[in-house]
Amino acid sequence: MPRLSKKKKAEIVKNLFNKANSGNRAKWQRVQQRAYEFYLNEQLTVNEKHSLEEAGMPTFVINRITPVIEMMKYFVTANSPRWQAVGSEGSDVEVAAVHSDIADYCWYVSNGKSIYSQVIQDALTKGIGYFLVDVDPDMDRGMGEVVFKRVEPFDVYVDPTSRDFLFRDASYIIIKKDIPKEQVMRLFPEHKAKIKKASGSAEFSNTLSMRDIGSSDVILPDDMVGEAYKPSTAEEDEILDLYETYQKIKIAYRNVFLNVPPTDEELSEIQKEAQEQMVEIQKEAEVALKEKSLQLEQAIEAGEMIEERAALELEKFQKETEEALAQQQEMIESSITEQQSKIENHIITDAEFQKMLDSVEFRNNIVEAVKFYETRVSLCCSIGSDTVLYEYTLPCSEYPIVPFSYTWTGTPFSMSAVTPLVGKQQEINKSHQIMIHNANLSSNLRWLYEEGSVPEDEWEQYSSSPGALLKYRAGFTPPTPVQPLPLNNAFFTISEVGKTDMEYLSGIYSSMQGDTGVQHETYRGLLAADEYGTRRIKAWMETIVEPGLEHLGRVFKQMAQSTYTSQKVFRIVQPSALQEDRQVEINIPIYNDLGDAIGKWKDYSTASFDVRIIAGSTLPVNRWALLEEYFRWFQAGLIDDVAMLAETDVRGKENIMKRKSIYSQLKAQVEELEDVITDREGTIETLSRQVVQAGIRDKVRSAENEMDKDTNLSKAQQKLLRDKMRSDYSTMSKQMDNEMKAAIKEERLRMRDSQKQS
Repeated sequence: MPRLSKKKKAEIVKNLFNKANSGNRAKWQRVQQRAYEFYLNEQLTVNEKHSLEEAGMPTFVINRITPVIEMMKYFVTANSPRWQAVGSEGSDVEVAAVHSDIADYCWYVSNGKSIYSQVIQDALTKGIGYFLVDVDPDMDRGMGEVVFKRVEPFDVYVDPTSRDFLFRDASYIIIKKDIPKEQVMRLFPEHKAKIKKASGSAEFSNTLSMRDIGSSDVILPDDMVGEAYKPSTAEEDEILDLYETYQKIKIAYRNVFLNVPPTDEELSEIQKEAQEQMVEIQKEAEVALKEKSLQLEQAIEAGEMIEERAALELEKFQKETEEALAQQQEMIESSITEQQSKIENHIITDAEFQKMLDSVEFRNNIVEAVKFYETRVSLCCSIGSDTVLYEYTLPCSEYPIVPFSYTWTGTPFSMSAVTPLVGKQQEINKSHQIMIHNANLSSNLRWLYEEGSVPEDEWEQYSSSPGALLKYRAGFTPPTPVQPLPLNNAFFTISEVGKTDMEYLSGIYSSMQGDTGVQHETYRGLLAADEYGTRRIKAWMETIVEPGLEHLGRVFKQMAQSTYTSQKVFRIVQPSALQEDRQVEINIPIYNDLGDAIGKWKDYSTASFDVRIIAGSTLPVNRWALLEEYFRWFQAGLIDDVAMLAETDVRGKENIMKRKSIYSQLKAQVEELEDVITDREGTIETLSRQVVQAGIRDKVRSAENEMDKDTNLSKAQQKLLRDKMRSDYSTMSKQMDNEMKAAIKEERLRMRDSQKQS
């Protein structure tokens, strides 16, 4: 297959983009853009607003979409996702445990919680949100860090034939951005010359939005047309079409087994060790032969064996010894041969293998070279239709762009949570506008009058003033008020039913949003309603979000294992102030006696493990219900008072827990001292018995006197210390118990008050 030029590759990328940017995608983007505008309170088109103004009707909206979406977003992103790594082998278990910490670290440095919230918001308002797993080579002083990023959904163009909700079957994914030329040069300074030659335009190419910027209260990215300026000169800058094209490719690899001969030093050491082993074996054989000969002579002298039998036995033993020596010789020689022909296994690309075949030494040492293929993702970054900035192969088998759809349609064009709410929102807006307009008409009368019967300026000024006297000319018919028709009650019904319908469509009910008008008989009734009300969201979590997070975790694993190949220490920030920050270390070098690195401990890059998402890890935790459970566990004796206190909001709990820790240490010291005293007393008694049993009567009395003195003195000192420590501990323990009881009582009272208010 002929190698394509960079210009040809750029042309292919542009053609792929044009194919993905079809009429169907344009339709999808317009619909989702409209849904997103409704979320941002932009719910009236220019024509609708103009028509209302001409009719003298209000143009306000009653936005019921945003609170619903915000509540849905909260339920999904209340907590950060937690991944669990499971090692494939025993040696990988420790590294697998470290991986979870590395994921937490990278999530933290990426501001993952905020990114996750934005991605879920995109899914709810634009139909789909995207995570991007990337490597920032400049972080950690040039060592690089794996980071999580968000991609604007309207910038992503997916192979239209994809039918997988994670786009794993897509033949390509393109991220297209409109970026000012000078900014591109700042992003890629190593490609500055190429970027200067690239041609662009003076405006953004994305013109799918039908918004009227002048009438809008919200500014969106597409509204920034023509506002790109060079920071260096403040002149208008060109806009470049930047394409990041991801494609799955098959790469040929070789599983190479090489015969690696030892060095001269290693060979000399092997031979020396073998000679020493043979000398030792021969010495053992000679000693065994002498012992056998001596046994036979003794048997002859005792009359147990005749000389002929003894000679035959000795000859037989000698032959067996020679055969054993020969076997040992063969084993040693075989071991030498094995050590001289050590087999090493290497995985290299087929291209590297072909280059290495030029070496005669390499060819001669090949035992076997098995060819196989693996999927990898290639990335090509290009500008316009003629310039390729760079291209390389990513160390992952799946796209680093992970989608999160709301309502998957079997195509790359998912539907948002806002879309089914738009009609009801318009219905609510219209009913409220009519009701307010009718109220205005009722409060401000209109008049029918005969031309020339009244001074018009005077009537316009004072007709709405309370108690005003309005005159009309004699001979004319007095003006008559135009009474508006009474408003149909259907409009009030439409408003209320519309609100109920919107709750039904979204699965977010008033009680879940803190509506005080919705009452439940008991606190547990409120919890049950909350549990049942979130089932639709949980269904979305189980079918779309959590599989997406698990896929994200696997992509992260591949990127992390290829990035963190050298020794590195990760500082893990704990979520609670009561927990101390931890450090984990990977790829720790192992050295031999000569100081040479011979391997790695916690070798992260080569470990084999799988990654799973902990189900429900991102969902919110009902704090009051959790505290109630902790109280029950504490009362049942399943947890101690420290664990109970850690979960409360008691002020100063950190200091209380520190004092509790000091008390625990003091108690341990008292118990340790008691053990020491008991051991000493036992030692003294043992020594006394030993002195008596030895029969040293003349020294017993003096020894006993000395021991009595020491024992009495030691016991007296120990008793004083023991009594003091027990007294201090008892006092401090009582103080601690009182503080804990008061804290728990305070927390329970606060919970009861809160439940009553709920």
